[in-house]
Amino acid sequence: MDNGTDHFPEFAAKMRAAGLADASVRAFEHSYRALVAGATGLVPEADIAPVATLPTYEETATVDGRADLLTQTVVLKLNGGLGTSMGLESPKSLLPVRDGRTFLDLIAQQILHLRRTHGVPLRFLLMNSFSTSAATLAALARHPALGEPKSLELLQNFIPKVDLATLRPAQWPANPQLEWCPPGHGDLFPALLGSGWLDRLRADGARYLFVSNADNLGASLDPKLLAWFAASDSPFLMEVCERTTADRKGGHLARRGNQLLLRESAQCPAADEAAFQDITRHRYFNTNNLWVRLDALAEVLRQHDGIIPLPLIKNLKTVDPRDPQSPRVAQLETAMGAAIECFPGAAAVVVPRTRFAPVKTCADLLAVRSDAYALTPDWRLELHPDRQSQPPALDLDGHYKLVDQLDAALADGVPSLRACRSLTVKGPVRFSSANVFRGAVRITNPGNRPLAVPPGVHTDTELILQP
Repeated sequence: MDNGTDHFPEFAAKMRAAGLADASVRAFEHSYRALVAGATGLVPEADIAPVATLPTYEETATVDGRADLLTQTVVLKLNGGLGTSMGLESPKSLLPVRDGRTFLDLIAQQILHLRRTHGVPLRFLLMNSFSTSAATLAALARHPALGEPKSLELLQNFIPKVDLATLRPAQWPANPQLEWCPPGHGDLFPALLGSGWLDRLRADGARYLFVSNADNLGASLDPKLLAWFAASDSPFLMEVCERTTADRKGGHLARRGNQLLLRESAQCPAADEAAFQDITRHRYFNTNNLWVRLDALAEVLRQHDGIIPLPLIKNLKTVDPRDPQSPRVAQLETAMGAAIECFPGAAAVVVPRTRFAPVKTCADLLAVRSDAYALTPDWRLELHPDRQSQPPALDLDGHYKLVDQLDAALADGVPSLRACRSLTVKGPVRFSSANVFRGAVRITNPGNRPLAVPPGVHTDTELILQP
């Protein structure tokens, strides 16, 4: 690895030639310098302390929502993902979820419902990537009441991949597009600054920003949480949930001195893995539902020369993901939740699982399409009350990795999972709306031809299908 020469000017020139704003170039420089310096990003257990207690949603929800605060607020949905891990080549937010409506359709209805209910022109933005922009803007045309689609878009930046052998910009003449990659959702902050959106929103009277993922339909703007956040005078608020055994490998909230921070699994030294996974010690995880005061964001950016100094996430790949023999590269990413460490006085609040229903896999998609989740009058998708805040544990094998495979299995309808504690499926099967699963159910098809699950109620049982 050649690190004897400063190659950053080559990256800066390439990024400016591609039309990227200075804010994006400075943010990339921060990550690149960390890579060259050999920063590991590791956070040892000895350097942090667990978070013992936090305020809860039930405590904060006693503060009444105020329409005047909604006029000062922006709702922003992260919509940069194509869902490639689920076999998609289009935005994940355009997947049908309930009654033919997509994630984006339900988000649009959430915003319009809030506007009608409170009689305010609540601001709404989507952070699209260059991969999701065109299809998303076309889909937004179905909701003209939201506004002109292009006026609702914040465009995510793109950054160069780094050749690991030379620490120079990766070159791939066979497909120059593969020389670039997304920078992770930590790009929210340089994108807001570099696009001019931050200045325009503040000039227009916006004071508060609520951010969540487009694939999390439980995370709509809650006026009571907004009122509590505004009254708290905190610059940054993270919604967290209590960790369960299913969450023990995911990142957690911690303290370093008086400051809250996030520690992801990649930041945990191997020797501290047991402490990392101890959910009685580290009790809370980040939902990626964040509240930010825009004046505080502008001040942090000013103090750090136009960047938020987020920890580096080094994602190692080959320049062509489909060619393992192509040069090895680093994709330098950041996560927006890590910004909690950059805002003095940042806070967190424990919210119910009803505000956390992300779809990352086809198993997640099956769950939210089923009656384990209910569509509320304000267009949120949340766990059915019968679930007592516990989603069903779904273990689907490789026959259901891709959306097309799941859709084929659901061609005759979605099974009932409202009373299902766990469902394990091995082998190709066909579900139907006549299937009701309760308790712990295991289904096995030892063959290669898809077989139908018998109709009826299946409770705490194992089904071995035979042709």
